[in-house]
Amino acid sequence: MASVDFEIPSLRDLARHAVPRVLEGTVIPLVLFMITLRLLGVWGAMGVGLVWGYGLIGLRLLLGRRVPGVLMIGTATFTARTLIAVISHSTFVFFLQPTLGTAMIATAFLLSVPLDRPLAGKLADDFCPIPADFRTNTHVRRFFRQVSLLWAFIQTINVVLTLWLLFTQSIGTYMLAKSAASAMLTVSAIVFSTLWFRRSMARHGILVTVASSMRRGSQPAVQQ
Repeated sequence: MASVDFEIPSLRDLARHAVPRVLEGTVIPLVLFMITLRLLGVWGAMGVGLVWGYGLIGLRLLLGRRVPGVLMIGTATFTARTLIAVISHSTFVFFLQPTLGTAMIATAFLLSVPLDRPLAGKLADDFCPIPADFRTNTHVRRFFRQVSLLWAFIQTINVVLTLWLLFTQSIGTYMLAKSAASAMLTVSAIVFSTLWFRRSMARHGILVTVASSMRRGSQPAVQQ
C-alpha cells in the first residue's frame, strides 16, 4: 500500500485561516451582544446577534462560499438561547441557556457519527483546510467519527459541570468558574485530538507534518 503524506500548514498560516472564522463566529457576536445590551437592552442585543449570524450565513450562500462550521454552530446556539429567553422571560433560564447550547453541540457531535458526517471533520476544515482526497481516506474518516464521539463526551462533561456550578455557586463564582472550566476542557480536548490524530495517522502509514513558516504560500498537500 502506497504511503499517504499530509502536510499541515505552518502555525502562521493556520492562524491566518482560523482567526477570521473565530472572530466572525464567536468574538464579534459576543462583543456586539455586550455593546447592544447596554444600548438596546437584552431583547435588542439578541436581535442584533441573530441578524449578524444569519446575515453572514446568507451572504456566504449568496456568494457561493462555504459556510464555516464554527459560524453555523454559533448561530444555531444563539438562536436556541434567544427562543428560550423569549418564551421564559426568566433570569435563571438566561444563565442556563449557554449550558443548553453546549448540550445541543454535544448532541450534534453525537448524531453526526451515525449520519457519517462527523462534525469534528467539518470543524477541523475551518482551521486547517483538508484536501478532498485526504478527507475521503478510510482511516481519516474513521478518525473523525471517533474524535466526534470524544468531543460529544467532552461537551457532556462541560454541561454537567456547568449545571453543578449554576445550582451550587453564586452568580459571580459561577461566571468565573464556568469560563475557566470550559476553556480548560476545550484546550485539553484540542491538544489530545491533535496528538491522537498524528499517532493514529502514523499507525496507518500516513505521515502528518507541519510546513515550515519560512516557506511562503504553503498549502496542505497529499501525496500518494
